[in-house]
Amino acid sequence: MKEKGVSWLKGVVVVEARGGSPEDLVNKAIGGGLGLSAIRWTSKGLLQFELSVGDFFRLRPYLKETGCRVHVTERRGLPFWLVKAEKRIAFAGGLVLFFAIIFMLSSLVWSVDVDGNVKLSEEQILQAAKQEGLYPMQWSFRLQDTDVISKKLVNSLPGTTWVGVEKKGTKVRIQVVEMTLPETPSLQNPRHLVASADGVVTQIIAEAGKAVVRKNTRVKKGQTLISGLIGSEANSKVVVAKGIVRGLVWYEFKVEVPLTQQVKVYTGEKKTKWYAVLGSRALQVSGFGKEEFGQSETLTKEERISWRQWSLPIGRMKETVMETELQERSLTVEEAKSVGLLQAKADVLEKAGRDAVVVDEIVLHEEADNGKVYMKVLFEVEQSLVTEMPLVQMQGD
Repeated sequence: MKEKGVSWLKGVVVVEARGGSPEDLVNKAIGGGLGLSAIRWTSKGLLQFELSVGDFFRLRPYLKETGCRVHVTERRGLPFWLVKAEKRIAFAGGLVLFFAIIFMLSSLVWSVDVDGNVKLSEEQILQAAKQEGLYPMQWSFRLQDTDVISKKLVNSLPGTTWVGVEKKGTKVRIQVVEMTLPETPSLQNPRHLVASADGVVTQIIAEAGKAVVRKNTRVKKGQTLISGLIGSEANSKVVVAKGIVRGLVWYEFKVEVPLTQQVKVYTGEKKTKWYAVLGSRALQVSGFGKEEFGQSETLTKEERISWRQWSLPIGRMKETVMETELQERSLTVEEAKSVGLLQAKADVLEKAGRDAVVVDEIVLHEEADNGKVYMKVLFEVEQSLVTEMPLVQMQGD
């Protein structure tokens, strides 16, 4: 057993003798003091034996004498194991370094997000979290327990009823619930609600004050709709008039649409760039050189590496630059009319308010001339019909 251990430390070579006189080779080598062992004939009729690495290099003179050649079929022992290990040491070292970097990066806090804040600014919350040791690029093992941080943030942030701190991988999320205080109604002076435009009343609801017009009544701009003066002449009272008044209002628009328009299209030519991403930094690794595109549009897609429940701040980013060009598109008269009506309707709704509804549209006049379509359009819109007028001014009148 001890001899096998010594042989393994020195290294063992298994060889096959070919050509010449193999028997003479073995005899002369043993007679010369070489340690040959496991001498046997193989199924192919070749003489096979084992010897140490040192004896293998001393075998050359006996090969010349007997005219034999040897072929190494197997290598065993410490010297050969060290050679293999040396070849793999770079790979093994790189693998160890890779996992060490991943472990280090996954042990950092890369981002702190804040949700739920309305009155408190995000900077104010992040500053309070930093006072408790919670901030980007902080080691995770140095953080206090999330429940402890939550309680401390509630004490340091005025106006909060609860603060939740949740850590997922390299991200920390701070959820804030602020105190809900009853809204203090703003002080309002007595007023009338008057018509904001000429129209026909379709709905009137007086919540405070007195309605002085009825449904289907035609009103003029500035006419009182809900009065802030209630009661009899002898026993009157002024209030802040409140209510809802909707009505039909008419808008006339002139529309001008060219029959030839320029449209952006993709030519199909593109260039792709790849970036290595680490945190908020990106290093370009491919797709160098200037684009020869006159006009282009860039699309960006980023992919992060995930490991178990952690989303690591390492990844890649693909940037695709696509060539575009402007092409002329010819419209028929009907298509131009549709485009013009849509544009005019959008302008009407912007002018009439968010709750406005287009009830009807009438084309009063249309003609095509000099490559354009000209239209005059009347829109019938149902909208809010009220605006405020201080009662003081009315009394003055």
